[in-house]
Amino acid sequence: MSDVKPINPIVKQVLELGPTILFFLIYLRIKEDTFVIGGTEYTGFIVAALVFVPILLVAMGILWRLTGQLSRMQVFTAFMVIFFGGLTAWFNDERFFKMKTSIVYGLFAVLLGIGLMRGQSYLAYVMNEMMPMREEGWMILTRRLCAAFAGLAVANEIVWRTMSTDAWVKIETFGFPVALMAFLMWQFTALQPYLITDETDSDT
Repeated sequence: MSDVKPINPIVKQVLELGPTILFFLIYLRIKEDTFVIGGTEYTGFIVAALVFVPILLVAMGILWRLTGQLSRMQVFTAFMVIFFGGLTAWFNDERFFKMKTSIVYGLFAVLLGIGLMRGQSYLAYVMNEMMPMREEGWMILTRRLCAAFAGLAVANEIVWRTMSTDAWVKIETFGFPVALMAFLMWQFTALQPYLITDETDSDT
């Protein structure tokens, strides 16, 4: 959009990653504590999850104020955090917040998969202006990213169902994002031949 405002990349990264890091730090600080709110006892994990919701919304509000826009993925993620954070508090059950990650990754995989079944790459609609690439490259990346999201959804289910809350928080905060980032970096390097550059345009 023409009204998108430029933003310092470091500030953007802080606003996007900061809430998750704060959640991790808050959890470490209060994980052994219990809190009585409205006559109900909550674990430190649930309180940290609830505090994460306004932190995320504030960060998104600042990002929107600075740039004039929010991506659909950011809005969807915020909705999921609010929804499952509410379920976590209502039922006083940390499993809802943990399964949120599986559902988010799973829905991304399903959406990309629907596009693939229609012979389309929804990634190209979102990212083509940012990274021009030939259609074949987008289809390859979409298939691989669809599989990656499905794998992360399954991995999260295994982690939260079989490991401790401590392990899940660490893997959720660092393990999954680092794995996804490494996968994307690998794909962008592997798909270089499909990128559309000025030299490619001049040769065609």
